[in-house]
Amino acid sequence: MKSNGYQSGFGNSLATEAVAGTLPVGRNSPQRVAHGLYAEQLSGTAFTAPRSENRRSWLYRIRPAAMHGTFAPFASSGDFHSDFGDGPVTPDQLRWNPLPMPESPADFIDGLLTMAGNGSPAAQSGVGIHVYAANRDMQGRFFYDADGELLIVPQQGRLHIETELGVLDIEPQEIAVIPRGVRFRVALPEGSARGYVCENFGALLRLPDLGPIGSNGLANPRDFLSPNAAFEDSEGDFELIAKFQGHLWRAHIGHSPLDVVAWHGNYAPYKYDLRRFNTIGSISFDHPDPSIFLVLTSPTDTVGVGNMDFAIFPPRWLVAQDTFRPPWFHRNVASEFMGLIHGVYDAKAEGFAPGGASLHNCMTGHGPDAATFEKASNADLSRPDVIADTMAFMFETRGVIRPTRQALDATHRQRDYQACWTGLQKHFRAP
Repeated sequence: MKSNGYQSGFGNSLATEAVAGTLPVGRNSPQRVAHGLYAEQLSGTAFTAPRSENRRSWLYRIRPAAMHGTFAPFASSGDFHSDFGDGPVTPDQLRWNPLPMPESPADFIDGLLTMAGNGSPAAQSGVGIHVYAANRDMQGRFFYDADGELLIVPQQGRLHIETELGVLDIEPQEIAVIPRGVRFRVALPEGSARGYVCENFGALLRLPDLGPIGSNGLANPRDFLSPNAAFEDSEGDFELIAKFQGHLWRAHIGHSPLDVVAWHGNYAPYKYDLRRFNTIGSISFDHPDPSIFLVLTSPTDTVGVGNMDFAIFPPRWLVAQDTFRPPWFHRNVASEFMGLIHGVYDAKAEGFAPGGASLHNCMTGHGPDAATFEKASNADLSRPDVIADTMAFMFETRGVIRPTRQALDATHRQRDYQACWTGLQKHFRAP
């Protein structure tokens, strides 16, 4: 499949057809769909959800999604699951080096490693946090996630994501969101790729309200792109992999499920270029709360509290006066999983490399390392700092993020991470 371009706007009702005259006029499911196609509705929210929150699309496809073989349990060569354990969770600060590239062939699904999570697909609350390292295209294989929508954050290598509703091409410093249930496959134009995935079990991701910021700023709706329709009409011996209630399943399918010729609605994959984020910051004093860097949020029934928040720390100017400019030392009711896509992170002098990750759970103290603290405490504040070479992100959740056993035991985990704070000196002098 080749990309047929994009449509802009977040949450818009979109309409696109790869073959002229496919979309019905005045109705969603006519007695006979043009060109001998089938009509199928894909719902991402309850039928009776408020109109402003309802997400669904009508698909006009060569074969219905019901056509495939019986599912059987599937043991992937990777470690992709929703088993976050039920035992004690360490309050330690945790950090990992980049996930090593696989030594044997591994596609996007094989290359997923579950790092941490909370909640469950059954509870329709919480998140799964994964990293991936892959070195081959998905061949003869298609995938869908019935447990949650997938927020994909590339760190190294471009991804060519072919979905039922069209094609997304993304590169590092862009993201893609694949809605729950949408079938897709991933190709690697550069032969290998690495990055991060957040699997959202809760309410669908949306743009945050801007409040006193006003009508502009942060991520602008027009910069989000959904694909135009593009379809594949092919038959063969394929497999359909599903993630359902935390486990992987496999079924035979005799045709490509990427056969949607036209669609309309507002439940669709989308991409966003993080470099278009309009950063807001202080121009007087103090380092603002990281909520000013919020790109997308999955809300809960508690106003202002996210099931999952996706924030980024992009290039920006620091000009605040009489202020410790990097992020301050802090403890939060929320839990934070961070990754670095590009460059350096201004709160860490070393050890946090692109492709790496850190986990700071609820009420676990964290902040700048000793070297960063000393440098920032003695900086010349008459001059601005330009943080130009950076792109970090954070998955923040209201629930404790439980690291998996495979993440704790991983050889690329930094077991001396806490040492980055041991150099902090006592400066107190009693008056």
